[in-house]
Amino acid sequence: MSDGNLTTAEEEVLEQIEAKDVDFLRLQFTDILGTVKNVSVPARQAEKAFTEGIYFDGSSIEGFVRIQESDMRLKPDPETFAVLPWRTNGESAAARMICDVINTSTGEPFEGDPRYVLKQALERAKEMGYTVNAAPEPEFFLFEEDEDGHATTETNDHGGYFDLAPKDLASDVRRDIIYGLENMGFEVEASHHEVAEGQH
Repeated sequence: MSDGNLTTAEEEVLEQIEAKDVDFLRLQFTDILGTVKNVSVPARQAEKAFTEGIYFDGSSIEGFVRIQESDMRLKPDPETFAVLPWRTNGESAAARMICDVINTSTGEPFEGDPRYVLKQALERAKEMGYTVNAAPEPEFFLFEEDEDGHATTETNDHGGYFDLAPKDLASDVRRDIIYGLENMGFEVEASHHEVAEGQH
């Protein structure tokens, strides 16, 4: 399937792409403000992405570089490969990989890449004898739709912290979100209604 210049993890991703009928890959990275960015490439570009990287214009990304030094590469991390569960319902699948940003002129990691900065900070912490553990607690609001299917500012329920039905009307939505996250390899500890109406 490949020319032999790939790591075992990269070979496994190529096998998963074929086995799971993945047509597109979303190569993700973050700008300096932490906003997730992505470029979609046909899955047949996966091997090239691993061996050469995917080029992009870094001058268009907040906080990266000036136009004179704009050529950058995305190098996907095969350990972050995950099929997007909301893109597998009978149509061809899509998957995502988180990327390192490479400075094309030097071939080295781009020092302004937040992922690279985090790796450096974790390495320094390890050298100092620390182990860093982190976990997100994502929260969101659900709103009603009007008769035309457009979002409104009316929350979907009037529940409060740890409430259950009939005040909490989103337990099924949260359950489906958990299934999706687990399918992507996330460990989910719990879900519950939050303090505000419509907050989960």
